[in-house]
Amino acid sequence: MFGKLFGRDAERPDADPYALPVPRRQKNGTYPLRALGDTRVLALVEAADAGDWEAVKESLAPFDLGRDHAVLGQLADLDGVQDWIGPAVAEDKEHRATALLISGSRHISWGWEARTSARAVDVTQEQWRIFHERLEIAEEQLLEAAELRPDWGTPWRRLLTSGRGMSLSPAVNETRRDAALRRDPLDLDTHIEWVSQLQPRWGGEPGQALAFARKAFAGAPDGHRLGCVIAMAHIEEWVESDNRDCLQDPRIRTELREAAERSILHHSYERRLGWQGDYNIFAMALSLAGSSKASNVFRELDGVFTEWPWTFMADPQKAYARFRKAF
Repeated sequence: MFGKLFGRDAERPDADPYALPVPRRQKNGTYPLRALGDTRVLALVEAADAGDWEAVKESLAPFDLGRDHAVLGQLADLDGVQDWIGPAVAEDKEHRATALLISGSRHISWGWEARTSARAVDVTQEQWRIFHERLEIAEEQLLEAAELRPDWGTPWRRLLTSGRGMSLSPAVNETRRDAALRRDPLDLDTHIEWVSQLQPRWGGEPGQALAFARKAFAGAPDGHRLGCVIAMAHIEEWVESDNRDCLQDPRIRTELREAAERSILHHSYERRLGWQGDYNIFAMALSLAGSSKASNVFRELDGVFTEWPWTFMADPQKAYARFRKAF
């Protein structure tokens, strides 16, 4: 009865059977998202951490790495994967494409770990050497994975990252972007990667990324997570600017609020695996813009923190907690 009175269904949706228990919160009421908050992903991560290729393959059964960027990212960012994935690539002919995809993706992350996030002028020659050596391996492996599985989109999205790191020509990177978007025209990860590519620090022009984001989201249906590309474009503008208050503009606040309402806060939005990442993107953008709509996003997150995109700040989780408290 009360559900109908307040415009909601009286019946609550069934609890997610794969949801990880909420861990003990830190003093500031926040906690980092672990393994996308999913027991199946945790089993996959633990198998990979143990270097058990057979267990990794078994744990991958519920997922499609050729399309699921979030699950692939869990493996790409896991230190140690590079130590055991080589034999899987060389010896497991049946699952060679999967092994290549994992290895290539890991080599990109591993390469960036060697380069660090320092400015280019502060990166040593040895760091550059290791960086390019690892990216070259990634390029070779991901291109082969894409050839073996032409239906997959994730190799092309990852190749955008390696292409940017290796300063490949705009024509090459545009070809890779188009290859990814042919497989999924509304793929958020590819769009966000291209927003990064269009930043002045990577050779783009001011305003290019935001124009691209607006055009992309304009063609998306209501409730689609592609709205996050608008938030990410504004975050990138903040990163590029010397003015820490550059998003404190009524027009920007309005655009971000409307994008949130038409995407993650829309009734049609589907909370798929890793949805908390979408909410964290909007939480940061809305906070930087000083929009009261940030409170709605933080309330839905209930303290769940994801590293991206808060890594643009000096102390990501403290920054999240500070903004969360402010709104």
